[in-house]
Amino acid sequence: MPPTESKATAQQPDEHADLLAEIEASLGEGKLPLQTFNDETVHQLELDRLFGREWIFVGHESEIPEEGDYARRYIAGDPFIFVRDINGDVQVLFDSCRHRGAKLCRAEQGNTSHFRCPYHGWTYKNTGDLVGVPQKEVAFKNLDQSEHGLHSAPRVDSYAGLVFASLSDSGESLEEHLGEFTWYLDIQFKLPDGGMEVIGEPHRWVVETNWKTGADNFAGDSYHTGFAHHSIKQLGLGGDDTVGIAGAGETKDRHVHCDGHTTSTRMVEGEEVFMTYPDEIVDLFNPDNVTPDQYEAAKEALSFTGSVFPNLAFLNFGDITDDPNKDVTGFLGVRKWRPLGPNKTEIWSWAFAPKRASEETKERIYKVYMSNFGPSGNFEQDDVSIWNGITDVADSTFARHHEVDLNYQMGTEEMSEVAYDEEWPGPGTVYAINLEEVGMQKFHDQWFDHLSTPRDGETMSRDCGGGCGSAKADGCGSTRTDDCGSAHADDHDPATGSEPAGGGE
Repeated sequence: MPPTESKATAQQPDEHADLLAEIEASLGEGKLPLQTFNDETVHQLELDRLFGREWIFVGHESEIPEEGDYARRYIAGDPFIFVRDINGDVQVLFDSCRHRGAKLCRAEQGNTSHFRCPYHGWTYKNTGDLVGVPQKEVAFKNLDQSEHGLHSAPRVDSYAGLVFASLSDSGESLEEHLGEFTWYLDIQFKLPDGGMEVIGEPHRWVVETNWKTGADNFAGDSYHTGFAHHSIKQLGLGGDDTVGIAGAGETKDRHVHCDGHTTSTRMVEGEEVFMTYPDEIVDLFNPDNVTPDQYEAAKEALSFTGSVFPNLAFLNFGDITDDPNKDVTGFLGVRKWRPLGPNKTEIWSWAFAPKRASEETKERIYKVYMSNFGPSGNFEQDDVSIWNGITDVADSTFARHHEVDLNYQMGTEEMSEVAYDEEWPGPGTVYAINLEEVGMQKFHDQWFDHLSTPRDGETMSRDCGGGCGSAKADGCGSTRTDDCGSAHADDHDPATGSEPAGGGE
């Protein structure tokens, strides 16, 4: 959710005032400066003011099921160790030795009771506690080890097995951040008895595009599918209504904006579709795990795609296949847009399946997902080849010296016949059309709220009067007064463990 403005700090200047004023003026017209998709100053503001305090997805609990399981993870450029400690608790430890700052974790994943620094040998339990200092009696005889444990992310919380961390020690809770959007997450992660789990390791690949382009796409861009993905239909890998602009007929499309997050769904009224999952998986779906309205929505849903602000996306897709001679298979994929710079993004992609599904079905889901949305997937290649071009022109001399704005006005009352679904059972503002860009407007409004609010709470006075295109008049003018305040890992109860295994080395 966007921060709220403080009158005590509203009149303080911001060193980036000119840039922010330009962005704000553009947003007020339902547009956005092209250069924001490849600008070093914007990137640094994002790292500090957005990724430095917002809730960011780290991983799923099923990736570290046993005590000692760990994986390397990142919040933007910051390295962390995602680990289940000796007490069974999930930790998100800053991957930096307290002695000289060296990274401890040398493997992408594994299992260990301790992490040993490769530089000078300082050793930490997987709780973060410092338990070993070479030649301590001579070199560090008065060192208080309890004060030198690994730092951890100031706040860590989870929902439906999805683990998030925040680099700020204050601000809204994860529950507040997700808000009523959990109604839609429940459909994805809570339907089957036994829950969902990650299949295999996450795929990672680097693309030469700005991270916001992917987030923007998953915030409700149905407009591109009939053009960017036309080849999918030509190859026979998509059903009749999967690729293209949907009209009247069997299916209906709904775009939902809810507490700063978005989802789009295609429904088949009166049919049991369940995202085209095979019968084996549908048999695992338990109506008691969700509300009756959620179950009915899942039953008629052909697909769900969505975005959790700022950089998490999911797609529960049906009616596509990796082989036109095979039956379709639904899948759930989760992805994260990790910024590596203003013009480079690392895409992380997880495939999910119900824990109790057969291994054969899990393998089938994994193959279908990766063949379409993996590094060389059918859909993925279409998108990235276009996204790279956006990033290129955003850094052009012409774009920097002329007012080159991108248009996000589709779905506004000035441009479109806006239709709402007042009978939709779930929360949020529900559009009965798929030709709208209000979800993207809201994403960029919220993004701007963070960029225009320095970590020390100082910001320019801004008064949009509701003219920014946000559905709420107060959606622009806001500030936060929290700062990051790097937090020391909490003291842990001592516990016996094995000798340093070095598994994290």
